[in-house]
Amino acid sequence: MSEKIIDHRIYEFLLRTTQDGLLIADTHNMLLHLNPAAAAMLGLTVEDSVDKSVNVLFRENLTLVRLFRDDTEMRLDVRLPRERLAHGIAQSLQTGERMVLLQDVTEKRSIEDRRGMLSKAIAHDLRNPIAGIGGFADLIERFGDVNTNQRKYLTRIKQTTAKLHDMVTSLVDLAWIEAGMPLKHLPIRLHELIMKATHELGDLAKKQSIIMAVSVQTPLPIVMGDPDRLYMVIYNLIHNALIYSEQESSIAIHAWGDEHEVYCSVGDRGIGILEHEKDLIFDRMYRSADKRVSQISGGGLGLTVARTIVRRHGGDLWVNSILDEGSTFMFVLPSVKL
Repeated sequence: MSEKIIDHRIYEFLLRTTQDGLLIADTHNMLLHLNPAAAAMLGLTVEDSVDKSVNVLFRENLTLVRLFRDDTEMRLDVRLPRERLAHGIAQSLQTGERMVLLQDVTEKRSIEDRRGMLSKAIAHDLRNPIAGIGGFADLIERFGDVNTNQRKYLTRIKQTTAKLHDMVTSLVDLAWIEAGMPLKHLPIRLHELIMKATHELGDLAKKQSIIMAVSVQTPLPIVMGDPDRLYMVIYNLIHNALIYSEQESSIAIHAWGDEHEVYCSVGDRGIGILEHEKDLIFDRMYRSADKRVSQISGGGLGLTVARTIVRRHGGDLWVNSILDEGSTFMFVLPSVKL
């Protein structure tokens, strides 16, 4: 049996069994092919659709028509029958045909909406009372004299409420990620996320008089995953490096990789970590007993969230550190060749 026949059978098998809808039109916008998934999504039959004009078939779905009309790669949300939603990806082939891929994202978007509603509800039901506690602690000091011990306890109350306030969103994110909720699966160039994070944290670095040195391999291999979640990882690592470093020092951010893996490291010359705490710091709400750490605001969830996200992407996150000399956090992700 020739390789061409085998390749054709594999191609036909994938088209028949995939859950994604695939449509191909010629240079005159005549539909050449649609697989069973696409027919089901759009409420059509293969027999009655092939060799028909895309403009006529989808005249009531202008977004889908637009995906076929343009020559460039496009990504648009496409409304489907029965109140469903697809993410449409369109690209022109070298032979001139136009190919459109439809991914049903109805349940995924619904889950994301519910997550947003849950976050808002928690923010309202927890943050407001927490803010109230901190506010009353402020009022106590304004309406009468307090002794040294009372002032110390009021300060602890305000510090604790600030920590709880910061933890609320992180707790929701961690619970959502650990529950196995779906992540986006898109091609990502990590250097773009690194540059975005360093830009966002530029003011904090300037305030601390800390230099951020960035060294990224060019070109850096692509990884597949959720850009929003991986941005959280990079942001958290750089933010930690800044707040746990001495003023007028520097942090180093590196990224490199090959056809199999991509690495990213964030190193500082800060407080460092005790040997027995190198694994503990990734446990939820764990914070070092080091007094220098306790003086810095934090909920002890950032590293837990970061490692969970990286592992959900098929990678890992770890730390090398020497107390009083600094720490280097590093994560690895599988790379892909597109």
